[in-house]
Amino acid sequence: MTTTPTRAPADAGQRLEHLRALSEQLPRFSRLVHALKAQAAAEGRDAAALVLLFPLVRMGPLRQGALAELVHADPSTISRHVTSLVERGFVTRVADETDGRASRLVVTAAGRAQLEELHRQREAHLESITAAWSEDDLATLTTLFGRLLDDLTAGLPGFPCGPGTGAPATTDLPSPREKR
Repeated sequence: MTTTPTRAPADAGQRLEHLRALSEQLPRFSRLVHALKAQAAAEGRDAAALVLLFPLVRMGPLRQGALAELVHADPSTISRHVTSLVERGFVTRVADETDGRASRLVVTAAGRAQLEELHRQREAHLESITAAWSEDDLATLTTLFGRLLDDLTAGLPGFPCGPGTGAPATTDLPSPREKR
């Protein structure tokens, strides 16, 4: 269980300034992520569909509905993306061992190879962006960003994930505390 440190009243003004800055940075970050996805789409990569490979590999075979819930997306959108992944040979459907009427999505060898390529591309992109950063700055960002993602996830309604729950994070990349 995490405890919240007590803050001196004198820190309240500075804390509010930091929170305001963060509240302006998060939408900017979101717009940049959207721009990167648009760039990938323009280059002929269906980034939205490919991102589904991350949780499927990390979590193992999932039903399509469970995948939609996991990534907080509309089932019809996930259906369209899964169809694309199946057609491209990155995912296959296998009978659910608990209910033969249902199927689970399994990442194929080609899908795993595609996922590794996505990892390499992301890492190369981040390396070029942070090349002038010190190791300490990069470590600090990684730790704090992972913490922010964990806490945001823990705050999602009806989603019991968070620090100390033992439940997996919903991000498409492992948290800093997970190994790939």
